[in-house]
Amino acid sequence: MIKLRMPLLLLAVIPLVAVSARAEPVSGYAYLTADMQAMQDDDFGNPGMLVVEAGERLFSRPGNNGKSCASCHGEGGETLDVRQLARYPIYSEALQRPVTLRGRILMCASDRLGGPPLDYASEEALALETFVRHLARGQPVEVDVSGPMAPYHAAGEKLFHTRYGQVDIACHQCHDYYAGKHFRGQVLTQGQSNGFPGYRFTEGHVVGLQERISECLTNLRAEPYAIGSDEYRDFEIYMSARSNGLTIETPAIRY
Repeated sequence: MIKLRMPLLLLAVIPLVAVSARAEPVSGYAYLTADMQAMQDDDFGNPGMLVVEAGERLFSRPGNNGKSCASCHGEGGETLDVRQLARYPIYSEALQRPVTLRGRILMCASDRLGGPPLDYASEEALALETFVRHLARGQPVEVDVSGPMAPYHAAGEKLFHTRYGQVDIACHQCHDYYAGKHFRGQVLTQGQSNGFPGYRFTEGHVVGLQERISECLTNLRAEPYAIGSDEYRDFEIYMSARSNGLTIETPAIRY
């Protein structure tokens, strides 16, 4: 247990002057080995594509009223506006609150397909999000955090700079100041969101951005928020805006 905690505690007390925060976003892809990059680039070798395929099947599965996502958006989602997909999370004037891409998909499944309702943290919801976001692969992230989104973005920024858990580390300490540095055999990245949902190589499964934040908080010995919570929504808004300009890589491969 001591061996596991020591590197984290040491990182927590290193003065934050060694490396300045990055002004330009850099995708986690840049920190992969050449072999891992090749795996991500190969649709036949990328294990995350299995979840894309599962999501595509769900996209065509009829809901309780006999309609499917494909009924509105075409087989394979060919009528979806990929540039609009790259703008999520967005502010909904109708709902008077921000909506994540997964949240939008779940609302459509409930309201337009007549259910059955899906839990935000379910494997089916993750698969649908992975498939839909994959359609926008190659599009630049373009999240608008002006106007009514500004307070939610500010709340997410505060969460990103909050120290968590027994380890007492904030997200920005690792991802702004120490990106590119080695930590427990891995290279710390900027923590950009453009590849999510993505395949976590060390864990062997696909995770969404909120699930990944939960994993980080657990590693810091903090109590994670609930998947789909307002806190994670705000986290997602801020982290997505940090990735503006980077291209969507879903499903990326990350360590």
